[in-house]
Amino acid sequence: MDNWLEVTVETSDEEMETLAARLTMNGAEGLVLEDETDFKVFLEENRQYWDYVDDALLERMKGVARIKFYVPDDEEGRAQMAAALEGIGNPVSTAPLKEEDWAYGWQKYYQPMAVGERMYIVPEWERGKPVPQGRTAVYLNPGLTFGTGSHASTQLCLGLLEGRVIPRQKVLDLGCGSGILSVAALNLGAVEAVGVDIDPKAVGVAYENAQLNGIGRDRYTVRAGDVLSDAGLVEELVQAGPYEIVLANIVSDVIIPLSAQVHRFLAPGGTFLCSGIIDSRADEVADALEKNGLEILERLERDGWCALAARAGRPG
Repeated sequence: MDNWLEVTVETSDEEMETLAARLTMNGAEGLVLEDETDFKVFLEENRQYWDYVDDALLERMKGVARIKFYVPDDEEGRAQMAAALEGIGNPVSTAPLKEEDWAYGWQKYYQPMAVGERMYIVPEWERGKPVPQGRTAVYLNPGLTFGTGSHASTQLCLGLLEGRVIPRQKVLDLGCGSGILSVAALNLGAVEAVGVDIDPKAVGVAYENAQLNGIGRDRYTVRAGDVLSDAGLVEELVQAGPYEIVLANIVSDVIIPLSAQVHRFLAPGGTFLCSGIIDSRADEVADALEKNGLEILERLERDGWCALAARAGRPG
């Protein structure tokens, strides 16, 4: 079967469970429940990734409460749909869906994207197409995990990064996610990078994205762990340093305590680039950086987000 019908039944949070039971009793299979409340709970339970959630997705989920199921797009399938919907008066819509859409339909949302003055983020399936003159390509598999370059916080951090990377520098990427920032730094000329993320799944993802860019493990190391609580990991990173650039595209509640120990990672005069900061907390983060001996060099803002560049001062 190559063609399917996606059947969407509108409902409410309160009615969803009852409606799902009725659809199941009527023979509907493979129900997909989409609920803004559940989506927000997921975000709350995974706060370390919330800054990577695409703004358009947040908007699409606003007020959503619906159930989807799928039937073959033929006479028999339409009969199955009619039976599943018997006695149900909720609004219903249908959309044709080809089999390849199951695996590849989401790719249409990811197109090559110019970022800053020098960067060009390219989904892996667009490899081989021309890269604009003067721009450096960064190839990613957006389906792997968070961190595709589409979020304002990531773009701001890339904007700060591209003007500061020079050859022979070492880079530390804290909260590396997909590896987009550290891979970009290596593509721009950094000699070596280390990525760290609290999610073990990010390790394999970052390595895969590095491989897409021709970067091997001789130049790129990724570790799982929490630099705020794992003293052994911190010591390991310190021994592997120092780093001319330290990146942290995370959240304010992590950047603020991190600012107290980032000097341990930075080379003298090194630069700390932090993003993922809601603009209403930017002054609070800047104050924490300055309190811990960092000099603010640059501040970028976009769409309610802020990124800061700071330089390591002399100890004491």
